[in-house]
Amino acid sequence: MKNKKTIIGINASYLRKPNTGIGQVTANFIKKLANSKIKEIEFVLYLEENLPKDFKLPKNFSKKVFLPIWKRDDLIRKIWWEKYSLPKKVKKDKCDIFISMYQCPTVFKTPSVLNSGHSVSLRHIMVVHDIIPKLFPEYLDNFRKKIYWNYTEKGIKNTDKIIAVSKKTEKDLIAHLGINADKITTNYIDVDEIYKNVGAESASSADKHGQAVLKKYKLKPGYIFAGGGYEKRKNIESVVRAYKILLEKNKKEHFVEEFPRLVIYGKILPKNLSLATDAQKLVKELNLTKQVRLLGMTPQKDLPALFKGAIMFAYPSFYEGFGMPVLEAMSVGTPVVTSKISSLPEVGGDSVLYCNPNDISDIAMVMKNILTNKDLREQLKFHGREKAKQFSWEKFTEKVLNIINAM
Repeated sequence: MKNKKTIIGINASYLRKPNTGIGQVTANFIKKLANSKIKEIEFVLYLEENLPKDFKLPKNFSKKVFLPIWKRDDLIRKIWWEKYSLPKKVKKDKCDIFISMYQCPTVFKTPSVLNSGHSVSLRHIMVVHDIIPKLFPEYLDNFRKKIYWNYTEKGIKNTDKIIAVSKKTEKDLIAHLGINADKITTNYIDVDEIYKNVGAESASSADKHGQAVLKKYKLKPGYIFAGGGYEKRKNIESVVRAYKILLEKNKKEHFVEEFPRLVIYGKILPKNLSLATDAQKLVKELNLTKQVRLLGMTPQKDLPALFKGAIMFAYPSFYEGFGMPVLEAMSVGTPVVTSKISSLPEVGGDSVLYCNPNDISDIAMVMKNILTNKDLREQLKFHGREKAKQFSWEKFTEKVLNIINAM
């Protein structure tokens, strides 16, 4: 790296999907790289759409925007772009190192090179967030998805270095894909800066912004917040059923004066999708239409205030590669109830309350503890914020650069 200017390519295609977890990781990583003032490296961003207008890059950054002949945004285009078009462009640009910001079918080493043992000049780093289709085969419910995941497994196995976003993902890669542990480094991600800014704002400006967001959604502070997606593994159904249990108990025991509403955010998936929880149907069946609000797709800029306005965030997910919504809630000081399995204890540590995601009564009991104990809520707020400070994009970016320097 000292003898010549190193060229590092980055698959930044998810910048076109800023509301997704991968989109946030890509955006924040590139912003930190751009602010690091590294001059001896030339960065090339590979994109399917142009950068947002407010995304500014320094002189040592360039971009390549291109699509294959098939331009419809579906799995055909995704495979074509990631497996064929992208590698050709990267090799033509003579990149020394390439970073895939998510698990994908991109491979730079041909089978003949791999079998012969010859080294190739281009080194490939891949960030792996999870291997959900391997662990939950029901996600592969059509032929195209099966093909894409088959190619993705090959892509993961053929990289020079893997960055796993949690120890859980690292263990899954070793156990289920047979990846050598020496090839993997765990590097924790963070949440978008807008969640950090909530705590940094003055009390008056934060209150004004928060009030404006809650007014937009016709909400009053003190609701129970849930969401992050309606996939069945997110376990929204158990949250709704636990809420029903607590609502009925409160009618008899009156453990809270005014029982809070349940507010759920996230894109409502098509009813015919086998992996989706039909929340609308569930809420109606349980006679909760007056108590439960489904916000639908919510802009990222509104979420910090929506988290902050809640008395708690309930997220008893069955599986997460990392669990970004838990860290989002912790960052703004909202008490969290989450699963004691998967990667979630890595994120929450001792700063959240845990439940058995398979036991609705246990979820309800933990939620009740937060509802009825003000001192507990204050402790969780404080410890959640402190724990959230341990995660940072600076640390993530520095570790990636250290990996690059060691290659």
